[in-house]
Amino acid sequence: MKAKQKKLAREQLDSTLKIFQPLKSLVPPRKGWIRAIRDALGMTGEQLAKRLKVNKQRVARIEQDERFGRVTLKTLRRVAEAMDCIVVYGFVPRDSLEQTVRNQAKRVAQKRMSRSNQMMRLEQQELGEKEKEKVLENLIGDITNTMPKSLWDEE
Repeated sequence: MKAKQKKLAREQLDSTLKIFQPLKSLVPPRKGWIRAIRDALGMTGEQLAKRLKVNKQRVARIEQDERFGRVTLKTLRRVAEAMDCIVVYGFVPRDSLEQTVRNQAKRVAQKRMSRSNQMMRLEQQELGEKEKEKVLENLIGDITNTMPKSLWDEE
């Protein structure tokens, strides 16, 4: 995919993901979502087990697995269906995808500049602060516009 297409795809996905931003601050219930929904429905572990065609110990294990991050999506979907719910699965970026790419491009650009600044310093041709900022911004722009495959090779 070309850089412009990647940028457009990021922008479209960013637009779609905006509705999920409020979920970043959502804290899961202490006992987990399965138990919280089951309790809110007034459903016992035994009743849920019957709907899932498993024993109540298995339901307790599923609820425990959810709390500790060990439950599978397949199991979550089965349990949700048994409680007349759906599982919504996705990633909510901390920032926009576009900003994430820009931040990574900035890290790459800073590393590149650091290496070239050392050489320039040795040759007594070091740039001033304003010039460095301008070069950095240009380099960030070049990186984000070309989207090299190596963008994510560096930390």
